[in-house]
Amino acid sequence: MGRATYFSRRLGAAVRELGSKGAGGGWYGSHMAAADCAIRDRLPLVDLVLEIRDARIPVTSTFESLGRWSGSNKHLIVLNKVDLADRSWTEKWVKHIGKQNCICHGVNAHNRENIKELLSIIRARIKELKFGESSYTATVLLVGIPNVGKSAIANSMHQIGRIGAAEKGKLKHAVVSLYPGETKDISSYKIASHPNIYVLDTPGILSPKVVSDDSGSKLALTGAIKDSLLCEYELAQYFLAVFNSTEQYKQWENFNDRVDCSLSSDIREKIVVDTDTTKRKRRQYSSDHTQDFIVKDVRRTLFKTISSFKGVLGEETEMELLIESQLSALQEAFRVSEANKKVSE
Repeated sequence: MGRATYFSRRLGAAVRELGSKGAGGGWYGSHMAAADCAIRDRLPLVDLVLEIRDARIPVTSTFESLGRWSGSNKHLIVLNKVDLADRSWTEKWVKHIGKQNCICHGVNAHNRENIKELLSIIRARIKELKFGESSYTATVLLVGIPNVGKSAIANSMHQIGRIGAAEKGKLKHAVVSLYPGETKDISSYKIASHPNIYVLDTPGILSPKVVSDDSGSKLALTGAIKDSLLCEYELAQYFLAVFNSTEQYKQWENFNDRVDCSLSSDIREKIVVDTDTTKRKRRQYSSDHTQDFIVKDVRRTLFKTISSFKGVLGEETEMELLIESQLSALQEAFRVSEANKKVSE
């Protein structure tokens, strides 16, 4: 990460300055302040507090508004997005947090088995907290910073919990978005029966006081802050600096444009024709960057730019040169039109 320090400091400083603006241009406006108060008021009233963190930044994504409830017997930490994080590091963090007398569990909100496990943990923990009570209704408060996946987890638990209880009726759906700040109000969803357990999905709250440049850059890169509030160019630079500091690109060596010359001429010709047809079809998905062929092209582009680079990545100016060449090359991979290129320039 040392190679990306310069870019991290620059982006992090911008995040901290943005936070200091409060409602006057920052992310912590009056709506978030009101939601923060509403969550604090509910903390002593619920049976269990489920703090959702981003598995990629388990410390930086800590929900600071918990106050005295942090580490209490009704506090449970969930590291979401484990599919995007390093598995070995996630396991280490789960063990580390567990040693601090707090239950911690890693999940992918879109993995059915993960959510079933989480529901089992919640039911078991509530049963312990309600020891001696034969009949009860329990409430679980979902809290966390923006864009850690609270609503996705609420939806998954609601759907799986209802199916498990064989309940009928229309499913409710929390708003799930790629962008932070889409959940505006506190909403209730039933996730279990016998006993009845309800989960309260809440808006994401991020303190306007970011402790360091490093924390600020991590929050920006993982989507806790709207890209539109920041310089997207600096955000892209930081991402590429982090990526270029790893060996990830070496796994993409096999993504190339060459057609195997050992194949017969008719097969090679068919490959060329199919490739041309695919390229024409790509235009139908110009705004959808989740398409496999775009992912492959991006990986191919990144591999080529890094493997052909002759500079010293430890030097800030050299790293910046590589990043500039990557941004230029990625415009083609992301299907950026000539008109859009001119606008971005």
